[in-house]
Amino acid sequence: MPPALSAEQIRDANTRYHDVAAGHYDSKWGIDFGEAGRAQVIAKVRKALGTEPGHWASSLEIGSGTGYFTLNMLAAGVIGEATCSDISPGMLSTLSANAGRLGLAVGTEVADAERLPFADQSFDLVLGHAVLHHIPDLPRAFTEFERVLRPGGTVLFAGEPSRYGDRLANVPKRVAGALAPVWRRAMKASAAVADPGERPVAELERVVDVHAFSPSELSRAAGSAGLVDIRVSGEELVANWFGWTNRTLEATADPEEIPWAWRQYAYRGYLALQELDRRLLERRLPPAVFYNLMIAARKPD
Repeated sequence: MPPALSAEQIRDANTRYHDVAAGHYDSKWGIDFGEAGRAQVIAKVRKALGTEPGHWASSLEIGSGTGYFTLNMLAAGVIGEATCSDISPGMLSTLSANAGRLGLAVGTEVADAERLPFADQSFDLVLGHAVLHHIPDLPRAFTEFERVLRPGGTVLFAGEPSRYGDRLANVPKRVAGALAPVWRRAMKASAAVADPGERPVAELERVVDVHAFSPSELSRAAGSAGLVDIRVSGEELVANWFGWTNRTLEATADPEEIPWAWRQYAYRGYLALQELDRRLLERRLPPAVFYNLMIAARKPD
């Protein structure tokens, strides 16, 4: 077993990995900044809050990546003035390019979530998507979120892997890995050729995810920071199995040879199963069984 990395080594790995990933991140994860993307993001915000989102005058996104959440929320009109922070300058560069293309104004700041360079009580909303599991010291980060939040403000994070859901996701990955040669023949696609230059990136990818959570762990981190009205919910079960199966298959093939019809099937099927999860399963099953956890909380008035 490799030696455990220090918190500083984890932060450095996250910076280097996401700097490299920034150029192809949107295409890899199918990130959309049109109508479909806005609908997805607002649906996630609605589920995390348990109610319709209102309007926040100012927001700070933690680990904003290429802007999936903030830019879609800006375009939807639910936030006014937006600041995006990330430990990766490369991600913020791509975010700025996306914002310029969309005609949206957003401030950016290279920042570590555990030491935010913002004054106390600066924002009405602190948010993030798929970022908490990268942060070495989660209690310290939540203390920072509470500090920069105005009284009555909201903390909202989505897309965090659950411990149980993360184990469940390994099942479709293993099945897809075994079926990959048959799938490639059916798609008439060649096997992916490993790029020696990608090996350092692959090594980093194995260490940048440092947490998978139980709902109680997220609740404790928020409560210990002084936040109240804490709500933890789960999303994506069937959609997650479908998505990981397809992503695992696609990763084994030359991306230029994957048919357009397959990509459409994978994308539309994922959206349909998301809706199935939302309508049927998310209301009936405990949050811990889902792949993604969401948390919303409030700073006391």
